[in-house]
Amino acid sequence: MSTHAYVVRVAEDPADQEACFAVRKEVFVGEQGVPEDLEYDEYDAVALHVLAMREDGVPLGTGRLLYGQAAVAKTDGDLTLGSLGRLAVTQEARGLGVGAALVRAIEDAARARGLAAVDLHAQTHALEFYERLGYEAYGPEYPEAGIPHRAMRRAL
Repeated sequence: MSTHAYVVRVAEDPADQEACFAVRKEVFVGEQGVPEDLEYDEYDAVALHVLAMREDGVPLGTGRLLYGQAAVAKTDGDLTLGSLGRLAVTQEARGLGVGAALVRAIEDAARARGLAAVDLHAQTHALEFYERLGYEAYGPEYPEAGIPHRAMRRAL
């Protein structure tokens, strides 16, 4: 477990985005077996990405926010909702509060864009994590990339 401090910020440039993608590849493709062609999609080009970076420059976690027209397919056309997705934290950073800090940074970005709530598709093993952050599950369980998920929402 790392004792290094970290910062969470919006990914600003191509190097930041590459760091986000590296974390996602490690967690989703490497650990969870998600096919790479499913992990990266057309939304990556228009999403707001957040990045948790250790003080020495090692990426620890990432997540993304879709909003406006980019989110309509994930929010049933509701432009007041944002869609949080692709939240990933490296093994070394789990338990350090990185995931919660990333979620809060995404919520802050959603608030700054005037959104009323944030939706997400949670892997069922992560439901309690999101519930602790104020999210409520709704609808049935369903598979996404072969992994069981539930939809969740938090009003801002």
